[in-house]
Amino acid sequence: MSLHLSRDLEKLKKEVLKLGNLVETAINNAILALNNREASYVDEVLKHENMINDMEVKIEEDCLKILALHQPVAVDLRFIVVVLKVNNDLERMGDFASNIAKRARELMQEDPLPTLPEFVNELPDLVRTMVRKSLDALVKLDMNLAKEVIEMDDKVDQINRDMYAVVKKEIAKNPHNTETAINVLSCSRYMERIADLSTNIAEDVIFMVEGKVIRHAD
Repeated sequence: MSLHLSRDLEKLKKEVLKLGNLVETAINNAILALNNREASYVDEVLKHENMINDMEVKIEEDCLKILALHQPVAVDLRFIVVVLKVNNDLERMGDFASNIAKRARELMQEDPLPTLPEFVNELPDLVRTMVRKSLDALVKLDMNLAKEVIEMDDKVDQINRDMYAVVKKEIAKNPHNTETAINVLSCSRYMERIADLSTNIAEDVIFMVEGKVIRHAD
């Protein structure tokens, strides 16, 4: 590997980490807005949305420049391909964080609805842990961390499915709460999508290390 390519790849890794930190902060603030019913957290999420979008564009441009200038092969090429995919996944996570924050702001105007304890406590912790571990796996090229993320996704899916049942029952019992219940369910779905994207990153780490695609392998 040339010195220039090595330098550009290291810079790229730092940019992805910076984007990941911004997205993590947005997700944390969105969940705090939802659970604490505090509007200031919504403002923080929306303030960072443009920063996340701008950084995603810059990272994509840098990846394309490296491909054009250095024509990397083997593991370096796999790394850039993964960064392009992770970059897009992180930007989408930021979008979902913004969606949660916006729904949370609407929910603040209504009385809280009864929900699953797992939705309030376990689901947010699972999602935040999956995001953090997927980024750590990417930086460290840690297969074990990547596999932990993939295994956690089943629990997130189960909580989201259980939320559908809770919301369906609430709407049947109190039809006037339909819009509020749908907003709650949407937040559950957005968190589930963030978990899916974290799983994508973990699968991409395995691809980068082993050169093996495991997505849709079941």
